[in-house]
Amino acid sequence: MRWGADEAFCRAVDWPPGLSAAHLRAHWQDLIAATEPDFLRLGIERGGRLVGYTDLAHITDHGAEFGIAIGERTLWGSGVGTAAGQQTLTHAFGPLGLRRVHAEVHLPNLRSHALMRRLGFRELGRAGAQEYQGQIVPVVRYRLDRVDFTP
Repeated sequence: MRWGADEAFCRAVDWPPGLSAAHLRAHWQDLIAATEPDFLRLGIERGGRLVGYTDLAHITDHGAEFGIAIGERTLWGSGVGTAAGQQTLTHAFGPLGLRRVHAEVHLPNLRSHALMRRLGFRELGRAGAQEYQGQIVPVVRYRLDRVDFTP
């Protein structure tokens, strides 16, 4: 509920600001109850408190799409995202046996571009455009192959 009340976080992850507590609760309950075989959401905890999550979506025998959100804005830039991303990628390339992971980042999202580089992703180029923070912006594609991953 705290994340949904933080307008800067909502803009960063493209959530509409001002969603009701009931709407947010229903959204998260649906996600927790979901058992999609091609989707994995892992919570990020710090001090026993949920502060964000990582995703592996569209999982196949070979790859998946990586996503991350740190809901506690006071932790942005503290290394929490890098550590959680490393753990998620270690799981993706280890137990899940994936060969590659890709990600998409909106061009203006400088923090996410920096995170992708820290995690070892390489930029592949543009992938069209999407709405982000009320504007249509280019999307940048990234890819990380298992052979290039350093845990």
